[in-house]
Amino acid sequence: MAVGKEIRTKIGSIKNTQKITRAMEMVAASKMRKTKDRMQATRPYSKKIGRIIKHLANANPEYKHPFLIRREVKRVGVIIISSDRGLCGGLNSNLFRKMLSQLIQWDKNGIEVDVCTIGIKAAGFFANLKTIRLVGQVSKLGDTPHLNDICGVINIMLDAYKQGSIDELHVVNNEFVNTMTQRPMIEKLLPIVPDEIENNLGGHWDYIYEPDAKEILDNLLARYIESIVYQGLVENNACEQAARMVAMKSASDNAGNLIGELQLIYNKARQAAITQEISEIVAGAAAV
Repeated sequence: MAVGKEIRTKIGSIKNTQKITRAMEMVAASKMRKTKDRMQATRPYSKKIGRIIKHLANANPEYKHPFLIRREVKRVGVIIISSDRGLCGGLNSNLFRKMLSQLIQWDKNGIEVDVCTIGIKAAGFFANLKTIRLVGQVSKLGDTPHLNDICGVINIMLDAYKQGSIDELHVVNNEFVNTMTQRPMIEKLLPIVPDEIENNLGGHWDYIYEPDAKEILDNLLARYIESIVYQGLVENNACEQAARMVAMKSASDNAGNLIGELQLIYNKARQAAITQEISEIVAGAAAV
């Protein structure tokens, strides 16, 4: 029964695939808990330093940092954060689709784009685009990335902003909403936009700087950019594991449905073969 043998081979192959997807689902679930804890641990710091920096944008120090100065936008810099591996549903494709729509908008306005990528998927995708200039990339950071691993690409963009090569800096990553939802987002980092709450304060005010405003702002603003990009990286890692867990569960369920359908086809084919053999035996006996 050649047909039955072929179906049995397909069923065995799908069962082996189902074992792999179930294992990947469990691994992703374990990693997701760790990456989610890491993400939640870093969120308060990034939110607090972001609020302080936006307060500073409303202050009036004797030293005006370049990161606080707005200028005409002719070229923008973008740090794009993606995963290193696939099998995580539409996580990367949704992010790239949102970024492409923004690139089209910038192109219509005559704005050029410099891109730094974090992650193999982003590097492979945007390296083929002729409308952008890829100026830096880093990948293979693992599940526990460190800030030192991404300082290189961040400094490329910060130096370009200080030199006037770019007029805005954006970061693109997936935001973790919950296990089922990951939202692609584009956040402008530079120039720093003042906090609207502080705009209601009357008169002029400022912080007291010790030792001086230049030294503090030079270090604090750089740490702010690094913290936001790092937060985007750990958020994206949590999104990756959640998306992979959901994708692998869906793949396991689909494999189970396909196995059931093939099993039904196999049973029908086997029943038809047995019926045919019985008919041949009866016909032979009748001929005798």
